[in-house]
Amino acid sequence: MSDSSSLAGQVEVEVKIKAPAEKFYEMNTEKSQHVAEAAPSNVQACDLHDGEWGTVGSVVVWNYFHDGKAKVAKEIVEIVDPEKRLVTSRVVEGDLMEDYKSFLITVQVTPEQEGLGSVVKLHFDYEKIDENVVHPETLFPFFVEMIKGVDEHLMSEE
Repeated sequence: MSDSSSLAGQVEVEVKIKAPAEKFYEMNTEKSQHVAEAAPSNVQACDLHDGEWGTVGSVVVWNYFHDGKAKVAKEIVEIVDPEKRLVTSRVVEGDLMEDYKSFLITVQVTPEQEGLGSVVKLHFDYEKIDENVVHPETLFPFFVEMIKGVDEHLMSEE
């Protein structure tokens, strides 16, 4: 956990899902536009503004609902590692930038050892604009609910 006087911090959470790691990774990279369909109470739209889905340098705009408000996040994909099933995106515009100088989101999915399901690790690396901004743990329930919605959607396709 970050020191309260520090503006920079990192937090992460792990979510167990039933879907295979490959399917979740594919949804998180090449099929992000389908997240709104899979988790409509969290995400209203995901649009590609530049580049190609699942590629470094692509620009994606998310319309989402958090803390009772419609919000927007524009992010640039910085890392795509199919071997590690990892994607890192930097938020460059939108509501989060009102509170943070920088906000990096890394999502990695790994298969469970027993071969049943997967674990999604969500990691935030951020710098707050000042010490009055809270650490972004309030985003975890939102992301956990979205991940579970995507999981249910992927499992219903089986």
